[in-house]
Amino acid sequence: MLLDPARLDRSDTDVHLEPFPFMIAHGQLPDEARSDLERDFPQYASAGFFPYDASDCGPSVNDLVEQMSSPAFAAAIGRQLGIDNLGQYPTLITLCRLLNRRHGTIHTDSKSKVATALIYLNQQWPDTSDGCLRFLRSIDNIDDTVAPELKPLFGEFAVFRRTENSFHGHLPYEGERRVIQVAWLTSEEEKLRKTKRGKFSRVFKKIFGKWDRQLGAGRDRSASHRD
Repeated sequence: MLLDPARLDRSDTDVHLEPFPFMIAHGQLPDEARSDLERDFPQYASAGFFPYDASDCGPSVNDLVEQMSSPAFAAAIGRQLGIDNLGQYPTLITLCRLLNRRHGTIHTDSKSKVATALIYLNQQWPDTSDGCLRFLRSIDNIDDTVAPELKPLFGEFAVFRRTENSFHGHLPYEGERRVIQVAWLTSEEEKLRKTKRGKFSRVFKKIFGKWDRQLGAGRDRSASHRD
């Protein structure tokens, strides 16, 4: 099994309930899966998160997505974050291979999300805070952290409950940043809406990729948006 819910009980797992519920867990993937997941990750040419399509991915990534969105994994997360029956909610899976500097502004996630989980797959990361996930106390200060920032390295995992103050983001970064995201949504209608929007975004970025890269390239380090 690539993703074993029992690994969430490692001694170095960090669970917070204030100022909003979140969990950071290390070593959530076996080392022997590194090469398979590296090979099987989709080769998106554009930056951003795109809706999961099994035909884009190899078998190990498809297996990981299936395990991340399973009822057993949802139940394990729900117990940690105080969410009853998290597995009852529809899941939206998105994947990201590349980022532009405009990505990562501080936000809470939309009200249609109950919780969001991220697992990172980068084999290495530069000696920088750029692109490292931060959970925050406020929407206007990227340095007002609640816990140590999380480098997006292989097997690093984060999940949080969406609240009105579930502020998170990262410093501007451009380049490869591999992550699989699972969001538990309030309804199937929201899943359909977000999937359609994500597919449109993928087509748009194929056509206007250069413009998309330039958009917001000089953003403020503490830039934010509300959802």
